[in-house]
Amino acid sequence: MHKLRTRASAAWKLLVAGAMIASLGAAGSTSAVAETHTTSTLTTSTQATPVNSSSSQWLTGYWHNFNNGSTLLKLTEVPRAYNLVAVAFAESKAGVPGGIDFEFAQQDFGSYYNEAQFRADIKTLQARGQKVIISVGGERAHVSISNATEQANFYSTAKTLIADYGFDGIDIDLEHGINAAYLAPALRSLRADFGGGFVIAMAPQTIDYQAPSFEYFKLTVAIKDILTITNMQFYNSGSMLGEDGRVYSAGTVDFLTALAAKEIEDMGIRPDQVGIGVPAVPSASSSGYVAPSIVAQALDCLETRTNCGSYIPPRAYGKMGGAMTWSINWDATNAYGLSGTLGPRLGSGDGYPDPVDPGDPDPGDPGPGDPDPGDPDPGDPDPGDPDPGPGQGCDGVAPWSSSAVYLGGASVVYDGMIYQAKWWTQGDVPPNNLGDGKPWNRTGFCQDAPDPGNPDPGNPDPGNPDPGNPDPDPDPDPSQGCDGVAPWSSSAVYVGGASVVYNGTIYQAKWWTQGDVPPNNVGDGLPWNPVGSC
Repeated sequence: MHKLRTRASAAWKLLVAGAMIASLGAAGSTSAVAETHTTSTLTTSTQATPVNSSSSQWLTGYWHNFNNGSTLLKLTEVPRAYNLVAVAFAESKAGVPGGIDFEFAQQDFGSYYNEAQFRADIKTLQARGQKVIISVGGERAHVSISNATEQANFYSTAKTLIADYGFDGIDIDLEHGINAAYLAPALRSLRADFGGGFVIAMAPQTIDYQAPSFEYFKLTVAIKDILTITNMQFYNSGSMLGEDGRVYSAGTVDFLTALAAKEIEDMGIRPDQVGIGVPAVPSASSSGYVAPSIVAQALDCLETRTNCGSYIPPRAYGKMGGAMTWSINWDATNAYGLSGTLGPRLGSGDGYPDPVDPGDPDPGDPGPGDPDPGDPDPGDPDPGDPDPGPGQGCDGVAPWSSSAVYLGGASVVYDGMIYQAKWWTQGDVPPNNLGDGKPWNRTGFCQDAPDPGNPDPGNPDPGNPDPGNPDPDPDPDPSQGCDGVAPWSSSAVYVGGASVVYNGTIYQAKWWTQGDVPPNNVGDGLPWNPVGSC
């Protein structure tokens, strides 16, 4: 639950969850598995093309239209890594059963922000490539769509509201009052009105996907052909049944992976429609907080069946939908620790706000319509040279493969050049996918290949990605490599199994990590293990 959730309501949910799990049977029992794999009768026969067709994944964040003690933010202060921004919340429209309305909370913002700025900032974020949607619900929204009249009112008021503000879509965060038989047609009507790019998201609680008889389960199955992403709230939850019929406790990587796999297997939705919803900081929820590195570990497990805990999914799902947090405002109270970690992992951005310059809202960015300065012509990724194909590997680095999955830090060879992945990628041809928001960096060329003319005239050494620093290790870390293991670098991305040296000790990464100083990040829930010494 979102907004001003009380511990009393959290306790109620724990009781319901416990009772439901008990009714399904003991952990791992045959009856429990059979129940959770029942197919709903509300099914669809086709799957639509994902709204997010880029190589990045969704990082969804809720923006507060109220002051709840976290912090107030203008929309333009939201980091670009949040490529899906849900404005919280639209609530019930007085005197209109099923109708919704949104009122900018001027009383909460005071002189800091006003509605005219808010409306203009929606367009600014959209120009930056971010989607801005209206979230309906939260803990205090008493919106009910359970009959034909409420369905018609919900559709008409939502259509008016979305068109008025120019929102990119809608997020369903209702915690009661859902009837899939009426809400699903209303959402279909909205998509028909606004087109295929219309975003439809939802944020069910964990209990909502435990059985096919629950309304969120039925709604998801009924609209899976037009659903953009479902970000289940993996928090404020008791123990729940996972995909394998066993019971998992909240706040663990197994809880995230087993329940996410259950969504895919039980409801038949695509992996890229499944997001992992977590609180940005411990104070943002009653329970269930996990560090962002655990979310990255869960994504690795689901996508490639690596870095898993005790639960291993039945198959490698490939590209997942991404992650969600409650909320951007809470993340701001922790110096954007969540978006700073997950933005690079998801390929949505570096996770930090743009510099503030009132005279120039964004002087450092040529704008979404301008070419990337690091890519001379994004419309012609390889001018004058048709795609030569990946060629052969070199220097112990394998050639790129269109079918392979690459995680951040993986290196490949393409036409004599060495490229390094910035995040999860598959099928993205390296020379065609360089620059901001794209998954590859060019880091060097094969020693036995001729110098291709130094493609970066500002950098005399193609093997050194930092033209301003001739030292191949720009970090001021005092440690040196040993036994063939390189020293730790604060800017490098490490995946599970990678080894580094720090002050004479060898550490091994347990999962995806970047910027986490090894000796300061050892132990349960932390990404490094000491494995030896030089």
